[in-house]
Amino acid sequence: MSGRDLKAVYDVIVVGAGPAGLAAASEAAHAGLDVLLADENAGPGGQIYRGITTTPVSDRGILGNDYWSGMALVVEAKASGVTIVQGATVWSLDPELQLGISISGVSRLLKARRVVIATGAMERPFPIPGWTLPGVMTAGAAQTMLKSSGLLPTGKTVLVGTGPLLLLLAAQILRAGATIEAILDTTPSGNLMKALPHVAGFVLSPLLAKGLALKREVERQVRVVRHVTSLAASGDDALQSVTYSTGGGATDTISVNNLLLHQGVVPNTNLAMAAGVAHDWDDRQHCWCPALQEDGRSSVEGIFIAGDGAGIAGAAAAEWRGRLAGLAIARDLGRAVRDPQVFRQRLQREQRSRPFLDVLFDPPKAMRVPVDETIVCRCEEVTAGEVRTAARLGCTGPNQLKAFMRTGMGPCQGRMCSLTLTELIADANDTAPATVGHLRVRPPVKPISLSELADMPFAEPAMKAVARG
Repeated sequence: MSGRDLKAVYDVIVVGAGPAGLAAASEAAHAGLDVLLADENAGPGGQIYRGITTTPVSDRGILGNDYWSGMALVVEAKASGVTIVQGATVWSLDPELQLGISISGVSRLLKARRVVIATGAMERPFPIPGWTLPGVMTAGAAQTMLKSSGLLPTGKTVLVGTGPLLLLLAAQILRAGATIEAILDTTPSGNLMKALPHVAGFVLSPLLAKGLALKREVERQVRVVRHVTSLAASGDDALQSVTYSTGGGATDTISVNNLLLHQGVVPNTNLAMAAGVAHDWDDRQHCWCPALQEDGRSSVEGIFIAGDGAGIAGAAAAEWRGRLAGLAIARDLGRAVRDPQVFRQRLQREQRSRPFLDVLFDPPKAMRVPVDETIVCRCEEVTAGEVRTAARLGCTGPNQLKAFMRTGMGPCQGRMCSLTLTELIADANDTAPATVGHLRVRPPVKPISLSELADMPFAEPAMKAVARG
């Protein structure tokens, strides 16, 4: 389907075809609403179920049962009557619920009675010296390559960081027949004791048994170095080695071809922020989260947020958040819906383990607030030291920092640096991240060409929307 084939108005437009988006779209469509599900990937599934309808990984044991459970959501959405458009980039959303959507180089402005933002999570920035070298990538990027194309890292591979995804990716790589030189675990030594007060909720969840099984599977085959306190990647034109220190003071260097970084995920907030949705700083997850009601209703009338974009809670919780949002929208628009209480109960059950995981895998400050020589804004090549200098000269927030050194103004629109900038300025000025604030996100939130804007059927209002931003 091309952009020109879309209707001008839909009852509901859902952005993102991960578990939350698929569930929200299905519930709204089952209630008889006209629903468009727009997703920029080649197929449905989001990050967690990426490539689920097309993956070349035929051995189901490699990616695991949790991955394949996502197929039921895809089947349900397709059967519900939802209009699903893949390869659709939503680059604008305003408080009047008008969306700019680009498909195959053609953009349209569409209107919705309700919008669900289900853009999911993104990996937390992990700025270390040398992280811009070829051969260094995020663990999520490596997992995407495995799911979508069956590609595995070749040569000497080291995984670095903290969080459940690191263990899951290691297990998937090993099951697929590749090798891993080492895992450098940056989880601080005191985190387990801090997490113990929250252990009851974790013990009552199914994650305990899964986590222990993954841990045993990986540690039988890979050397794990714990309590890593500092990191630096090195190389001339490409990655050649990683040097690390541990809490005991020991320092070592490993020859490496691939360095996969991960220190948890955070909500992907760019589209919601561009639409004017209010966000609060979450001290536990060290990130911005939208201010929402129980059903995902945001501060902007008609905009709902579901899934990990509402706060990190995992794929199962994302589905229940999506269903609650879809039911709430259907009720708003006068449709009869089923009782949402069962979904609320399932969401509560899935969220029991979150406090324990958040504290256990709380990434160390040294990995979030890097040393001076580290590049933090990759687009404009701005270092942490330059940000600290700007803060000492009177810069109090990331938007003012743009005037100092263009941080957050590159193609990624701050996705790779926004959190780091907030925490760096807060640290330099000895204040709270909530006081520092976040980058002001403006349309287009994803890059599109001026020629595409000019060729739109309603080019003048589109240009005005970008200019207002």
